[in-house]
Amino acid sequence: MLKQRHQLFVTLFAGADAAAIGVASVTALLLREWFFTEPLPASLTGLVRASLIALSIPVTLATLAACGLYKPRRDRSVWGELWMVLRAGLISVGTVVVALWAIGSEQLAPVGLGSNPSPELFGVPVTDPARFQLGLLAALIPLAVGSQRAALRLLLRGLRRRGWNMRHVAVLGTGRLGQITAQTLSRNAWTGIRVAYLVSHHRATRHAERAGVPVRGGLDDLDRILEEHPVDALYVAVPGSMGSEMGGLLRRLERHAIDVRIVPDVQPRYLPVNMAVSELEGMPILSYRESPLAGVGGVFKRCTDIAGGSVALVVFSPVMLLIALLVRLDSPGPVIFRQTRVSLGGEVFQIFKFRTMRSVGQEQAEPGWTERGDRRITKIGGVLRRTSLDELPQLFNVLRGEMALVGPRPERPELIDRFREDWRGYMLRQHVKAGMTGWAQVHGYRGDSSLRKRLQYDLFYIRNWSLWLDLRILALTVIRGFVHKNAI
Repeated sequence: MLKQRHQLFVTLFAGADAAAIGVASVTALLLREWFFTEPLPASLTGLVRASLIALSIPVTLATLAACGLYKPRRDRSVWGELWMVLRAGLISVGTVVVALWAIGSEQLAPVGLGSNPSPELFGVPVTDPARFQLGLLAALIPLAVGSQRAALRLLLRGLRRRGWNMRHVAVLGTGRLGQITAQTLSRNAWTGIRVAYLVSHHRATRHAERAGVPVRGGLDDLDRILEEHPVDALYVAVPGSMGSEMGGLLRRLERHAIDVRIVPDVQPRYLPVNMAVSELEGMPILSYRESPLAGVGGVFKRCTDIAGGSVALVVFSPVMLLIALLVRLDSPGPVIFRQTRVSLGGEVFQIFKFRTMRSVGQEQAEPGWTERGDRRITKIGGVLRRTSLDELPQLFNVLRGEMALVGPRPERPELIDRFREDWRGYMLRQHVKAGMTGWAQVHGYRGDSSLRKRLQYDLFYIRNWSLWLDLRILALTVIRGFVHKNAI
């Protein structure tokens, strides 16, 4: 029954994807014909050939399958799926271009416009209809497939909340971990996963119910329970103390045609970064902790930092020149203040800020945060601190690659040595580059605020990092402004 449902799922999504790809391909052709005032193909065969449907549909479907987008993942977020669709769409269009080049198709040959003037797009002349069509295809395929998948996912979630398209599972384990697993699955009704019953991790049990779910028995009755009460999947959520028994337990479960998922007995606070599973010659490897910016994500973030930092430097350069003049006139000393901070992987660097105190030496010597009303703060320095304008020179740190536009605030080495022992997870902030703004800052946790809350928001950012989250934080920074009551 489960296999039939899986086949139905693949058929439904593949059919909807094929239709969306076809619509995107035809739309790209129509826009090409309209933009260049070309006649449409006279026959259906010519329309299919000109729209590249014969290549775009199979290539894109194969790419989506290779990216794992036809595996039934009820717990996958919509945004995560859309990101995978975007990547698959761009890869598929690139593959189509390579295929057209390999077969020597005239689709890639530039088409002359004769005596007609070249049409313009955003003021730029466009003289190559074929590449114009392929560019549209690269944008329309992810848009069409992503839109229909988001609509289909939301429809399925609505049906599952109402009891349709359900998948019944059991949880092996009645301790703390087993109850948390059952409650978490029950709470997220949109997944369509319903916990039918629990099985105790002890040989026998006296409990009839745990976490509001019936308990069918213990390990001695496991085989009988699974045969008399069949389920689609079994979540193994046993205590870590049973690690030595896990091998025998998994061998027992091989006799039953059900999916098996293992929930590790590790508290969430020890898992601040998303884990990943890989395989090397059949040996499973669990990545317990790694930077979320490893790979292409880090490249995209760095490109955003360079582009955003360059634009911000141009926009704020008049303001920075004015501030530099005011700092120099307000009190003697250098305009720019440098201090040692820590960023990605524990690397130290010199952070740049406009000087806001009369004595630079004292500011560097104090191993702690500046207190409110500190007499060393100059008049212009107080204004700069309250408005965060003293941090504008950090744009140079961003362009040098020492900081990012978005990330946890950089701290001094002596403060990190103090906090690493007192605050569990504090060092995990160094899995990403320090930033000028961040998730904690836009929520008001900066300066004179709760260190615990700041750490919680920083770890949330590291767990859930995405390019969209960075753009959201930058937008919130601009919308909410640079002034905050906790800035001192």
